[in-house]
Order: sequence, then C-alpha cells, then structure tokens
Amino acid sequence: MTVIDFSAFIGRLATAAGETILPFFRTSLSVDNKSERQEFDPVTEADRAAEAVMRRLIKASFPQHGIVGEEFGNEREDADYVWVLDPIDGTKSFIAGFPIWGTLIALLHKGMPVFGMMNQPFIGERFSGDNGVANYRNSHGERRLAVRRCGSLKEAICYTTSPRLMNDPDRAIFNRVESEVRLSRYGGDCYSYCMLAAGHLDLVIETELKPYDIAALIPIVAGAGGIVTNWDGGPAQSGGRIIAAGDRRVHEAALKLLRD
Repeated sequence: MTVIDFSAFIGRLATAAGETILPFFRTSLSVDNKSERQEFDPVTEADRAAEAVMRRLIKASFPQHGIVGEEFGNEREDADYVWVLDPIDGTKSFIAGFPIWGTLIALLHKGMPVFGMMNQPFIGERFSGDNGVANYRNSHGERRLAVRRCGSLKEAICYTTSPRLMNDPDRAIFNRVESEVRLSRYGGDCYSYCMLAAGHLDLVIETELKPYDIAALIPIVAGAGGIVTNWDGGPAQSGGRIIAAGDRRVHEAALKLLRD
C-alpha cells in the first residue's frame, strides 16, 4: 500500500474536522488552559471534538494504524503507519477570531512524514504535499506550490509565531538571524510554512514545537522545493527548534547563525 492510496482518506479527515470546527469559530466558546506553568496554552471544545472525529474515522478505516494527537495522546505509535493530528494549529488566533489557523494531518511511514495536509475550512484553503510535489486548492481550483529563490538573508522575509514563546537563550540566538533579514514578522503558526511553500516568504524559525505542530508541514514544504530541519540540521519531525527555508542558501546562512 502506497501513500497515494491514502490521499482521498486524508481529504475525508480534513472535511470532517472542518465541519466539526466551523460551528465553534467566532462564537462565545469556553477556553481551558492546558499549561501547568504561567504561560497560556489554550484548548477549546472545537479542538477536542475535531480530533475525536478524526480518530474515529482512522480507527474505523485503519485499525492497525497508530495515532499521535495533541488532545488525546498517542496510540500504537510504533506501528508502520502513524497519523499525527493537530485539530487546530493556531488556537490563540482561533479564540481571537482570526482565521490564521488550520487543521494539520500527517501520515508517517516507519517514522518519516510521507504526506501532510493543512486545511483551513473558514477560508476554504487546503495545502498538501508528499515530499515530491505540493498542491494548493480552494474553491477556484488547484495548483502546484513552489518556493521562491532567495540568495541571501538580507533579501529574506522571516516569520516566527512569537519570540515570546522562546526561552531567553533561544531568543538571543534568533535575534542574530532577525537582525540580518530584510523583514521579520510575527504570527502565522502553520500558515507561515504554507506561505513559504507558496513562495511568499523565505524563512520560518520556531522553538519548542511538538511533533503534531510540524509533521504535516514537512511534506508540504519539501514538496514545494523547500527544506525543513531542526537547528542542528537534522530531521524535524520530532519537533523542538525548527527552521524552514525556501532556498537552501538562506537555510545554510541562517543555520550558521543559529549554530554559532
């Protein structure tokens, strides 16, 4: 069984999650704080309901597969095929009424992300990739995604969700890169990686990501011709400190500053 066999099913998961989430968006919904520390890590009924729907579909269709999810933990994570789910990546934007959030669905085969999708049901956008190609779809049709060329950091647009999410040492390291780029902007969550894959920005740098924050985005960026690694230049699917770039020259230059 190849990844192609799963593409239609991933679309079903995205549709089911979107139909579950949308009735909650821009309503007066209750918000819980998952963090046991001082920072705010929100979760809503929409997050939980959407993940529950996707889990039910996966278990009914592929009971032998594993599942890693943000809200309900891990099951059979040593299986050959594992689904990695983030029902609402960008929950802080979601509760503030901004549509800069998305459902992330990744399929791992023997630990490697082989397919990923970011679905934004309110806007009606889907970004998907399988490491070889990446596609964008909305109500007007579908097109291929491709990163853009960028020769140096001084020409680059860089995004991070927020430097305040970084610890003090990592923030200081990030500042080295930020001081070199043409433009640095904050916000975006999963959308930053999709805009990189679409050729609208050049660099995304994050810290303290979980596997469900990044696994689905790796095949999209790679399929569009970009690169995603950790700050050491290694595989990114486990999360942690992440750098994504559209042009390998920018990736190399930024990585040098992050390592030094």
